[in-house]
Amino acid sequence: MTKRSQLSASLRPSVPSPPVEWRIEPGLTPYEGALAFMEERAAAIRDGVAGELIWLVEHPPLYTAGTSARAEDLIEPDRFPVFDAGRGGEYTYHGPGQRVAYAMLDLKRRKEDVRAFVAALEDWIIAALARFNVRGERRDDRIGVWVVRPDRPPLPDGRPAEDKIAAIGIRLRRWVSFHGIAVNVEPDLSHFGGIVPCGISGYGVTSLVDLGLPVTMADFDIALKAAFEDVFGPAKTFGSEKQRRSA
Repeated sequence: MTKRSQLSASLRPSVPSPPVEWRIEPGLTPYEGALAFMEERAAAIRDGVAGELIWLVEHPPLYTAGTSARAEDLIEPDRFPVFDAGRGGEYTYHGPGQRVAYAMLDLKRRKEDVRAFVAALEDWIIAALARFNVRGERRDDRIGVWVVRPDRPPLPDGRPAEDKIAAIGIRLRRWVSFHGIAVNVEPDLSHFGGIVPCGISGYGVTSLVDLGLPVTMADFDIALKAAFEDVFGPAKTFGSEKQRRSA
């Protein structure tokens, strides 16, 4: 099987398409409301009555369980609210200072290939991090994006220590994606201690600020949009979902 690192980095539309809508939500977005909105929007995209959307949010502190989550990986079940996400993957944390980007894209217009889509999401994150001179790396045996930490003690097998800086969890319905990526800009990293992140033990978590980079969320959003356009094609900024609903 071809490794994800060997798959094409581009997932641009194969047919003429309008720019992807790009929305940045202010404040903290309740998780249940975000789930309901994604379900509604994905169905509308599939029915041809709405366009593709990248929706950038921050959540209040919470844990989410993917379809492969194991009960033993929820170490502190009473620490924060826990939600069944319905996406692939295991437990993850969301909270203030973490940029969550929900990707509602029509893969019938792009490429009907789940592995290529995951590889493109990784490339998107890696390209955004590179704009801050951070070398994010993929691991073919671990989904997400990782940063090598030579400043930390090596792993038990002698390999350099590495921390996870971004998680990926997706769901596809009739080839329309929802859920997406979560990149640690400046979250409280201690909050990850209530779970085994993504079911992977033996590794740490990090953030841009933890790496010594005074990056704001606004700074990162600019880099994220530029990197998205390199991988997925043009995007057009719209108002927030709250603003749209009140209009």
